[in-house]
Amino acid sequence: MRAKRCVRVCARLILLLVVTVTALLSPPPSLSATGTDATVPAVGRAWPVGLRPPVLRGWEPPATVYGPGHRGVDLAAAPGTPVRAVAAGRISFAGRVAGKGVVSVDLKGTGDPPLRTTYEPVTASVEEGEEVAPGEVIGTVDATGSHCTATCVHWGLRRGETYLNPLSLLPPWLLQRGPSRLLPLA
Repeated sequence: MRAKRCVRVCARLILLLVVTVTALLSPPPSLSATGTDATVPAVGRAWPVGLRPPVLRGWEPPATVYGPGHRGVDLAAAPGTPVRAVAAGRISFAGRVAGKGVVSVDLKGTGDPPLRTTYEPVTASVEEGEEVAPGEVIGTVDATGSHCTATCVHWGLRRGETYLNPLSLLPPWLLQRGPSRLLPLA
């Protein structure tokens, strides 16, 4: 009886060892690092809110799929601020998730599966299946539901199950700070 129990315990330990070694040797999950991502085309033509909103919290990819991190960027925006599609696409979801208003847009011409942007908390002014143009209003910022200390819009980006930095969608001219200036020729 005792020998059978010892065999079971040893078998479980070996199985645990095999699973652990496999997990440690397998490639890390597909998560984009900081900054812009070369696999994301800069198809964005507008910020989701305002002209150049302050980024309250940036992209902080988790070390593992279920690890802590920030899978998007938080943009400062007052309640009622129009929320715009950053690029052309089709509304894949407009509704409430866990009590928060969410709008998701599958971006045109970005591969298979397509890139998907998400915006929350937002009161949608669009419906699922609707086509949107870059800069088109898709809703307004909700007064409640934000996870920021001040009201903000959480802007996310995914391709399939992989989270990416949404700022990668914006071309450099939209990311640059400060107005354009004309300099004298001489």
